[in-house]
Amino acid sequence: MVYDTTTGAERGHDDGKGPSRRAVLASTGALGGIVIAGCLGDDDDNGDDDDGADDDGAADDTETDDENGEGGQVAIISSDAGFGDNAFNDNALAGLQDAEDEFGIEITQVEETETANFDARQEDLAADGSYDLIVMVGYQHYEGLVENAEAYPDQYWMLINDHVEGADNVSGWIEMNNEMSFLAGVAAATLTQEEIEHGDSSTEPDEATVGFAGGEDIDLINAFEQSYIEGVEWVDEDVEVLTGYGGSFSDTEALSDVASSQFDDGADIVWHAAAAAGAGAFSAAQDNDRFALGVDSDQSEGDEQYADVILGSAIKDLREATYMVTEATLEDDWDSVSGEQNLSIEQETIDFIVGQEFEGELPDSLDENIEDGKQAIIDGDVELTCGPTGC
Repeated sequence: MVYDTTTGAERGHDDGKGPSRRAVLASTGALGGIVIAGCLGDDDDNGDDDDGADDDGAADDTETDDENGEGGQVAIISSDAGFGDNAFNDNALAGLQDAEDEFGIEITQVEETETANFDARQEDLAADGSYDLIVMVGYQHYEGLVENAEAYPDQYWMLINDHVEGADNVSGWIEMNNEMSFLAGVAAATLTQEEIEHGDSSTEPDEATVGFAGGEDIDLINAFEQSYIEGVEWVDEDVEVLTGYGGSFSDTEALSDVASSQFDDGADIVWHAAAAAGAGAFSAAQDNDRFALGVDSDQSEGDEQYADVILGSAIKDLREATYMVTEATLEDDWDSVSGEQNLSIEQETIDFIVGQEFEGELPDSLDENIEDGKQAIIDGDVELTCGPTGC
């Protein structure tokens, strides 16, 4: 068994000033440590009587406590985008790093980019019997977890972007990606109609055109796209929205081509939903003297080399969620996080924040429209076509 203890990150605090930068919501840009690339061991290494698991497959909590004291061990399996995306995966990992700072936990990162292997990676970790909590990034882990949560009933699991009905040992977090995407659309539609100049980049208010650059053309990202369009239309139905897909969550060049094409066609702001490939949208914005918006976390920090073109980011507080579930696990308070949980605007865990180079520089209309948009969602005045994971 190979372990990877990652470097802790300092936890920030919400300053309560609307769509501004908040450290607690920003994933760390430098995520240290060695990543275990999709392999913890073969089947012969798992399931033996001396592997730290009970005969029924459940984790032996007593042995873990004896070995690790109050710290404990937590494992995290990436989505197919992998770590280093400065978005979804890194945001989840940052919460564990916060818990490492606070509680002295030991973190094992398992980078698995093949969805067909998710089931096996889950089983490897559970059968090992060492982990207080296993975190899985992405709804693609759902099918394997349905079986593994039942096979290892004493193992605590955290699933991001889905939940397993009736599985008390699973903390399933539904992120309201549709609400987050709506706010990105509100921001894009607001800012494209304002005169903004920063460095070599500028908007053309007379054009009022924005873009959406998705990663893979799948139901989840289709829901991002549609909710983004509805956010744009909520501000002004006359704003044109250009859309396209790069076909990958890791190919930055392909996404740069998509964004560049949209800039060529008149967009002055492009929002991406493409994980690590999203850096391609930022580089295209720099090359075309235009702007972009980040996703999931404050990408003006995570992708600091593009901070001069990232007006802001639509974010979800996944970092706080992974910290919270880890804390509940270690403090024997699992009931507080068991079952379906949510990240939403109403719970103040979905928001839009301004990029670090634009704080205090953007028009008041952005703050006003974002706050009005959030209230409209809370009041039920906006009914989005798509759910958080599909349409």
